[in-house]
Amino acid sequence: MKFFETSKYFSLKKSTYVNLRWIAILGQLITTNFVFFYLDFGFKYTTTSLVIFIGALSNLYLIYFYQKTQLSDRTAFLFLFTDVLQLGCLIYLTGGIANPFSIFLIIPTIFSSSNLGFKSNTLLVAITTIMIIILTFFYQSLPSPINEHFHVSQSYYFAIPVSLIIALFFLNYFALTFGTESRLRKEALNKMEEVMAKEHELLSLGGQAAAAAHSLGTPFSTIKIISADLLKQFKDDIEIKKDLELLVSQIERCSEILKKLTLNPTIEDEFIDRDITISDYIFEITKSFQKISEKNFVVNSDKDKNPLNITKSIEIVYGLRNFIGNANKFSKSEVFIEIITNNDYSEIIIEDDGEGYPSDVLSKIGEPYIKSLKSNVKSKSGLGLGIFIGKTLLEKNFASISCKNSKKKTGAKVTIKWKNKDLLSL
Repeated sequence: MKFFETSKYFSLKKSTYVNLRWIAILGQLITTNFVFFYLDFGFKYTTTSLVIFIGALSNLYLIYFYQKTQLSDRTAFLFLFTDVLQLGCLIYLTGGIANPFSIFLIIPTIFSSSNLGFKSNTLLVAITTIMIIILTFFYQSLPSPINEHFHVSQSYYFAIPVSLIIALFFLNYFALTFGTESRLRKEALNKMEEVMAKEHELLSLGGQAAAAAHSLGTPFSTIKIISADLLKQFKDDIEIKKDLELLVSQIERCSEILKKLTLNPTIEDEFIDRDITISDYIFEITKSFQKISEKNFVVNSDKDKNPLNITKSIEIVYGLRNFIGNANKFSKSEVFIEIITNNDYSEIIIEDDGEGYPSDVLSKIGEPYIKSLKSNVKSKSGLGLGIFIGKTLLEKNFASISCKNSKKKTGAKVTIKWKNKDLLSL
């Protein structure tokens, strides 16, 4: 899996979609109450309110139970399908296809054409088309408050669903075409930025190696000359001569290494090429933290029943390092890490004995640059960027992330979970 080449797996930002749904639900509530109470149109108000309430419940589920910050193609399709069904039920209860608000039936498909894959969008268009046809023939009438009836010819009535279907296909084609072009441009820009970043990194490494070779050249030459002089002085002393010869050989080795770095700074890193288990990830990362941290890292792998050898990914390493580093930063003395694997799932649980996530930012975990207003400590007021980076990188590699306060410990708890089939596909 290439670095950051993952936009095909995630397509729709959850927060944007949730906010749009709240606007739609609010509009439905205002419209139905205005028509029923003020205009005095007779329809099943209780049933209609229940349908709107179900839409609100689905949005709450999306907020509190769907942990990812972006919706996958499949998940986005299911919720947009739910929107079509909910709108269809409302229109069925309020006059059918002749209801002026039936135009809103095509909005979910327009939204999907810009954010979902071709197959998902096509299926949603087909479902919406069927819904329009059904509402043309099956609906509950909407009696006028003064018992007046608006009569139109049959040809005019059936022109309404025909026009809706034509608009549906035209607007979807329009949005799909421009959405595809926009995504291609975005992909091209991302790839260009990736290449430029890699080239910049290589140039930086090459410059650092050249500077190191230049800076260390004089000290090495001095040591080499002095070692040669000492070797002449102590040529009759076998033990000292042996040590000096070793010293000279090591100086030569250092010089060769610096020379290679200067000529070819892109030495292959075996880190990426090895297949390792989840436990290997954790032990390598915690080992690096233990060298610089005074905190105690407790790793429990007793429930690691089915360790999988997976391709080592720099994205997963950075993602895990961000969460473990965050636990190390905010813990008082200990960081607890548990590894759980079975035939279906692989899971990492990271807990600390700190103060946990502030309550005012708990619902915003995963967004960049969030800050707690309750923290008086400057280092603890900003939580967002590290978690955002870690969450994004791991979710791009099919992980499910849950961030909450621990019930067993005093601090925060992060649960990172993969399906084994997804891990094997990395």
